[in-house]
Parts: sequence; C-alpha cells; structure tokens
Amino acid sequence: MRSDNKSLLLDLYELTMAAGYFERERNVRAVFDLFVRRLPKDRSFLIAAGLEEALEFLKDFSFGSGDIDFLKKKGIFKDSFLDYLKGLKFSGEVWAMPEGTVFFPGEPVLRVSAPILEAQMVESALLNIINIASLISSKAARVVLAAKGKGVYDFSLRRTQGMSAALAAARSSYITGCLGTSNVLAGKLYGMPTAGTMAHSFVMSFHSELESFRAYTSLFPDNSILLVDTYDYRKGIENAITAARGLEAKGHKLKGVRLDSGDLVRISRMARRLLDKAGLSYVRVFASGNLDEFKIESLLKSGAKIDSFGVGTNMGTSCDAPYLDVIYKLSRIDNSDGSIQPVMKLSQDKITYPGKKQVFRIRAKDGLYLKDIIGLEGEKIKGKPLLEKVMENGKIAIPSPSLDKIRVLAKENIRCLRPKYKKLKVEGAYPVSLSPDLKRMIEKLKQDIALRN
Repeated sequence: MRSDNKSLLLDLYELTMAAGYFERERNVRAVFDLFVRRLPKDRSFLIAAGLEEALEFLKDFSFGSGDIDFLKKKGIFKDSFLDYLKGLKFSGEVWAMPEGTVFFPGEPVLRVSAPILEAQMVESALLNIINIASLISSKAARVVLAAKGKGVYDFSLRRTQGMSAALAAARSSYITGCLGTSNVLAGKLYGMPTAGTMAHSFVMSFHSELESFRAYTSLFPDNSILLVDTYDYRKGIENAITAARGLEAKGHKLKGVRLDSGDLVRISRMARRLLDKAGLSYVRVFASGNLDEFKIESLLKSGAKIDSFGVGTNMGTSCDAPYLDVIYKLSRIDNSDGSIQPVMKLSQDKITYPGKKQVFRIRAKDGLYLKDIIGLEGEKIKGKPLLEKVMENGKIAIPSPSLDKIRVLAKENIRCLRPKYKKLKVEGAYPVSLSPDLKRMIEKLKQDIALRN
C-alpha cells in the first residue's frame, strides 16, 4: 500500500538515535551542515538545486497513524517514544544557498538548526533530495557549456533511476540551461517547456518512410521533427524534403530533422547541404543518441552542422559521476544551560568544521568570482554571504522563486566563473579558504577534544 507521506524516508539508525535522545532527555538544539566533501572527476564546480523540494519535505514532516503502527510492529521502540512521534512536526530553522548558486567542496549548501531529535531524523531525506538535484544540475551545466549556444533538451526519462529521479533530472537540467524536456509530467508539474520528435517505431509501422512522414506532418504541420535514420540517412533526408515541400504547399514549415546514429559530423553536413540546396535553410538539424558534454564538444570542434541536441542517459544519470559525496554533519550544540558547544569530526580524511557557519563570496574587480571564505555566522568578512534564511519555526520563510528566476540566477553564477573553471577537464581548483575566527575555533576544539578523549 502506497502513501504520500514520506516522513519514513529515513535510515533506521536515525530513528534509533532519536529514540536514544528522547530516552536520555537530550533533545538539545543542534546545528547540522549539509555539504559536499569533494568534487567528482572532471568537475570544477557544482550548482545548488533541490531546495524547494527539501523545504516542502520539512514543512510536511510528520508521522501518521499508519507510520506509528508500522514502527510499533518492529518491536524495538518504546510506546512513550512512539507517542512522542505522533505529535511531532519539524520546528527548526533552515539557511541555504538559493537554487542556481555555484558552490564548492566544504561549503555548507544547507544548514539546519533544530532540536537534535528532529534534525537527525531528516538527514537522509535531505541528502537524497539535494544529491540528485545538484548532481544533475551540475552535469547539465557542463552539457550546455559544451553546446556553446546550441539548444540542449533533456531526453533522460526512460533511463533515469526511477520516477522521482526523472522529474528531478528534468527540473535540474532546465535550471542550468536546457531549453526543455521530453518529460510531459515534468512540464505539467514545473511549468517548463516540453519537446519531442518521433520514434523509429512510428516510421516502421507504415508501409514506407515517406508515408509515415506525411502522416506525422499532417497531424503536426507546424511542429514536426522527422527522424531520418530508420533505414538510410540520405533517402530519409530526401523523404523529409519531400514532406517539407508538401507542408510548404499548405502554408506550413517543417521544423527539423533528427539524426540519431552513425557519423553525426558527416551526416549532419550532408543533411545541411541537401536541405539548403532544396531551399529549406529554415529546417533545423537535431541530433541525439548517447550524447554527453565530451561528444558534443568533439562534434562541434569537428564542424558538425547541428542546431540542437537531445541528451538523455548520460546527462540524466550523470553516468561519469553518478553521485555526489554529499554529507550531513553535526557542527554545534546549544545546551539547555545556554552554553554553546562547537563540535567537529576528526576522522582521517573526513574532518568537518565546527560552529554555525556562513559562506562569503568575493568578486574580483572585473566582476568575476575571485574566492570563497567559509567563516562563522556574524563574522565580519568582506564578501557576499551566500546562505539565507529560508525556513523558520518549521515554516517556509520566503516563497520559492519561479523556475525561470532560478534559471537566470544559475546563468549569472556560471557566467561569473572564470573560463578555466568551465572547461570540461579540470585546470585548477577554485580557491576556498577558512576565516581566521573559524581557524581559531578549530584549533581550540582540537585541543579540547584531545584532553577529553
């Protein structure tokens, strides 16, 4: 039986720890940071995404009677804890980078301040939401950069890892520059453009290729993109030209032809030449078929005559880097006696930073991003603070911007990166440093931990 309530989207240990906090009456206020530990291969930057969904999850966080019954049957939780969960709602505060913001390893993308029991239980859901959205937005940004102004469309629905991932891929790719998606549900939910052509099965279902083209264009006289590689490319393009002339006779225009296999450089050149010779210079050449940023870059450098790209599996799954090393770690405890206790993890290669932090972005004189500084909240640092309050007392504090506004922000953020950070192969790390106050806090805390342990 399915449920719309996703509050049980958590790892079991989050519930057992919550039960431990409850039992020991240790529901102190805590601060957790969500950040990426390191960049995937060939990445110089990431794009924050998924915040709107994360806030909606937190706003609706609660346990229904069915959830409580399920947990009771596990036989490991006391009735007193389950009774507590019955009335629980997320009551915390959230600060976050706006969707579309460029960010780098170690920088808190989202900061949760809440009773530790609540903050702990939302860990895995927040990681899941931010991971997939930021992963795909960052991958799509690379694809769009490689296309150098040519149109890019999301065609990833059929091979993303589940329906939720398919929706996240469509939304996230649009944020960072894709012109639309083939995913109709995403179009409905997010108000984003949808686009599509036809499949080989449509062509093969007719007696001849030309018959299929004529049937399709008669239904969609102003929005037809014909797939021309089912049998023979040259003949397919010639049939598309015949169909286009038929449309012209009725006052319409063929929108484009799609190439989906073979030597796309050679075939796109041939398509462009035949179309132009036929007086159809307005017909666009659209390409698809196992594309990614590296293949698109190579196609354009080799002189391919392609106007737009449909990119599916490689973008929607971020196949070269299918996950982000995103983590959610405790950084501060506000004790019941009013004292503040910074905390940090000292595990080898997995050190975290203590305290309630802010990220400050500094621009050079030319307006481009110069460096970031991770500092403590309230610290006087030159630069723009990136984290803003988005939730207070469990309620969304500011309305989510429209998808188009997020898209504009992402475009501006990417524009402000220096060219070397936008190349497909890494040419150096963007500078991120720690503030003096944060450094002092780290050193003092290391000494305190050594004395206590």
